Amino acid sequence: MNNGLSKKRKVMNYLMSGRPITGPQARHLYGVQNIRATMSDIKEQVERYDNWRIVTSQNSNGTTQYQMKRVVLANPAQFA
Repeated sequence: MNNGLSKKRKVMNYLMSGRPITGPQARHLYGVQNIRATMSDIKEQVERYDNWRIVTSQNSNGTTQYQMKRVVLANPAQFA
């Protein structure tokens, strides 16, 4: 079944749900063969306006996982 979304868009939607994703998960769910390249493309797109960040970490199995985190910029005037 093809719903018209690219693999990159499907991974972005998954990340926007707040869940982390690993390479094996992305391969199984969406057919992504190179998670590092896909995440590099996503990172470039979502970090362009400083409102999202891609964060990497190791899960309990030692596999790299990727998460998308919302960035909330503080108003410096409120701390003055």
